[in-house]
Amino acid sequence: MTIADRILGTGYEAIIAMLLANFLAQFIKFIRDWPRRGHAHIPMLFSTGGMPSSHSSTVTGLSTSIGMIAGWDSPTFAVAVCFAFITMFDAAGLRQSASLQAQALNQIVRELLAPDHNLNHRKLKEFLGHTPREVLAGGLLGIVVSLCVRGGLVLMSR
Repeated sequence: MTIADRILGTGYEAIIAMLLANFLAQFIKFIRDWPRRGHAHIPMLFSTGGMPSSHSSTVTGLSTSIGMIAGWDSPTFAVAVCFAFITMFDAAGLRQSASLQAQALNQIVRELLAPDHNLNHRKLKEFLGHTPREVLAGGLLGIVVSLCVRGGLVLMSR
């Protein structure tokens, strides 16, 4: 029995797909950001927001794997899909709104307050949420990664 045989069809398969989908989304953001900055910006590997959504890729990778393992009609898959929709809605809705609010507050502080003001001098993080396009791209990435993990494990178990 190979390692692939031990992983295929278990929770480990879902965990591998989920982690790989997250890593790939973060790596894509890192690569896309490099030309804009002109150099590698390591913190981009751990940042929120941007294309594609790593939150979406993670939860869809997990959900797709659970569907293949437990069955598309299983209660476990239903819970995973619910979890994925809530996460994706939050990424495109609530966190995107928080991002826009942070931008507005930073602009107010920049334009209206004197340089010697006594308020907190730390700038609010503006790069939080996602556009629907970024969420969709992350979701599709997670599905593709999960299918590739399954295909790779099947090939290795032969």
